[in-house]
Amino acid sequence: MTHLHQNLPFSFLLIFSLTTLVSSHSRPYSPPSVTHITNSFPHVTIESAFSNAFGASNVKFLSNGSMATLALDKISGSGLVSQSRYSYGFFSAAIKLPAGLSPGVVVAFYLSNADKFPHNHDEIDIELLGHDKRNDWVIQTNIYANGSVRTGREEKFYLWFDPTQQHHYYSILWNSYHTVFFVDNIPVREFIHKNTPSFIYPLKPMSLYATIWDGSEWATHGGKYPVNYKYGPFVVSLAEMELSGCINDPKSPISSCSKSNPSGLDPVDGAEFTKLSQQQIGAMDWARRKLMFYSYCNDRTRYKVLPPECQ
Repeated sequence: MTHLHQNLPFSFLLIFSLTTLVSSHSRPYSPPSVTHITNSFPHVTIESAFSNAFGASNVKFLSNGSMATLALDKISGSGLVSQSRYSYGFFSAAIKLPAGLSPGVVVAFYLSNADKFPHNHDEIDIELLGHDKRNDWVIQTNIYANGSVRTGREEKFYLWFDPTQQHHYYSILWNSYHTVFFVDNIPVREFIHKNTPSFIYPLKPMSLYATIWDGSEWATHGGKYPVNYKYGPFVVSLAEMELSGCINDPKSPISSCSKSNPSGLDPVDGAEFTKLSQQQIGAMDWARRKLMFYSYCNDRTRYKVLPPECQ
């Protein structure tokens, strides 16, 4: 159990009532067209790129290791962790979420170094929060550094599709310029580093995790709707994993890019990765206007003085 907690996101979450949420099945939103950033990076074999983080009996590899399923049952959740640590990169997975009644179920795709820096770790989080009969799955993004969970930068969005019917892309771009979160290649959030003190955003190498776990204590109205294992096991499917970044060499005091990259350059350092295109900016504006329902920048109760990047 201790090992499990070490590998879960440490998000500090404020849950707002979702009882009036309109179902994605009837939400009349058609996403704008964007260039598919996921086409810029190769797929990796999940079985060879990841190790079991916890709940190994609930992890299954399929299609010669190119796909995987993670399950949550009343005994344990489960998770994978990348075999390498990364300083900057592009991290993406096609994810199909569990169907049915799933309050309290949390599927997380995130970067963290909590195992190496338990008291001052960094995280870049995508957390998909399960729903009850009235509510859809929603996505929460968060970013923090040096263990400062109380200064977390959470934002929450509705999805414009049913994420339980087929696989959809969830992606993170992290480089020296910015951190960007994507859903089906549409940027939903850009965190520009120069607008924020350096102690706020991650700088230390991190591992990539994919997990499913019981978030009953906080994920639904402060625990009002715990996981109901009568509807379990809850199974999440992972495919088309992409993991391209600067691999951290533990023998070196500084990070270096993978020697397998012939150019020897950071794979997310090009102009197309350090600045969003006008098309991407327009799509992000659409997502934030139509789908965002919580941002820390609008939370005056939590932040009497708004963080500098919100000014």
